[in-house]
Amino acid sequence: METKKMQEETIFRSKLPDIYIPKHLPLHSYCFENISQFSSRPCLINGATDEVYTYTEVELISRKVASGLNKIGIQQGETIMILLPNSPEFVFAFLGASYRGALSTMANPFFKPAEVVKQAKASNAKLIITQGCYVEKVKEYALENCVKVMCIDEAPEGCLPFSDLTKADENDMPAVKINPDDVVALPYSSGTTGLPKGVMLTHKGLVTSVAQQVDGENPNLYIHSEDVMLCVLPLFHIYSLNSVLLCGLRVGSAILIMQKFDIVPFLELIQKYKVTIGPFVPPIVLAIAKSPLVDKYDLSSIRMVMSGAAPLGRELEDAVRSKFSKAKLGQGYGMTEAGPLLAMCLAFAKEPFEIKSGACGTVVRNAEMKIVDTETGASLRHNERGEICIRGDQIMKGYLNDPEATERTIDKEGWLHTGDIGFIDADNELFIVDRLKEIIKYKGFQVAPAEIEALLLNHPNISDAANER
Repeated sequence: METKKMQEETIFRSKLPDIYIPKHLPLHSYCFENISQFSSRPCLINGATDEVYTYTEVELISRKVASGLNKIGIQQGETIMILLPNSPEFVFAFLGASYRGALSTMANPFFKPAEVVKQAKASNAKLIITQGCYVEKVKEYALENCVKVMCIDEAPEGCLPFSDLTKADENDMPAVKINPDDVVALPYSSGTTGLPKGVMLTHKGLVTSVAQQVDGENPNLYIHSEDVMLCVLPLFHIYSLNSVLLCGLRVGSAILIMQKFDIVPFLELIQKYKVTIGPFVPPIVLAIAKSPLVDKYDLSSIRMVMSGAAPLGRELEDAVRSKFSKAKLGQGYGMTEAGPLLAMCLAFAKEPFEIKSGACGTVVRNAEMKIVDTETGASLRHNERGEICIRGDQIMKGYLNDPEATERTIDKEGWLHTGDIGFIDADNELFIVDRLKEIIKYKGFQVAPAEIEALLLNHPNISDAANER
């Protein structure tokens, strides 16, 4: 990561050179740009049914869904809500909406009815795609507001079947002109503080974020068409949507879909499909590290274990390393508003770098990072703790219908303030200390809850730890 002085600011950049990014392409065109190289290869594998969709099939079904969305009245610029667990239909709905020029807002199907309705209302969703078992959560709201409800399984009375989309004629789809700054995804995030807000991620932003990871002669995240990526993290979360699904599509990997994490099926799927890429989160890493069942399965196919969404303590990282003897283990650091990736472990690069345990990588290419003093706003140098800020084309367009919150998060110079505290060491690796709003002060000293949590997790008689907020 190069460091340079710019108007009295210390700016950090990637150790990797910037690359060309085709920011003019719509997200779906970018993801399938190289499809001719792997058209007949597996794209989606449904772990629950063993059903396999090739790249040709996924691309075609997505265009059919776009045509179907148009047929039922979804216009360019309108929003659909995807209220689903991981499934091929989630992927078809998201990509189909992209082709249509529509937005997708993704919601956790385990949300309480009030939470789902609040997001549907705030995003002005015109269609909710879900399963029959979740219809009751939205039925009354949909009826009162003329919102269509569609089910991927048996549709209850009053609901449309998902086959209305997948059986549409792809040739009936009207031409759509998509602007790079058009919003394509609308995940909800609390940001640095407050209630959940709609994060407007554009075609240009997501194309940039994926390219920062997997494009170029020496990609930061070296995955390719021979890889099998396990998609166990929920696709309604931006980490999985971006770094698993979209990155996997771009490079032609097989994406193995698992609906939810359960240790035995998880281990069985890795062994059965010879999974090579494991994108996880700390609770999954913890379960792997502490489960006696792990040693009964052949996990030798895994060559890369990525952890993100929360800091992974050094002790836990070291504990799980022995479970994946042939794998490179490292972390990435993201935030929904940042598109989401800010930094990634350079051990994952095609031409890897040496890394430190506990670090969460270096800033991604084609972006700038700085660490600022939380009281003065001055930029800090190596090994000085402060708020992490990022700037680049990958960050959000802003919060939906909330200019004040947007201005609090993205300053006039285009820097996105994460609300996370960290430092960049002398070797230009980023370490996260904690959230700005969660720092504990004890006798004048700052104490980070994440550090306490990591210490607790290292205790043999503690299975997990949480802090109350």
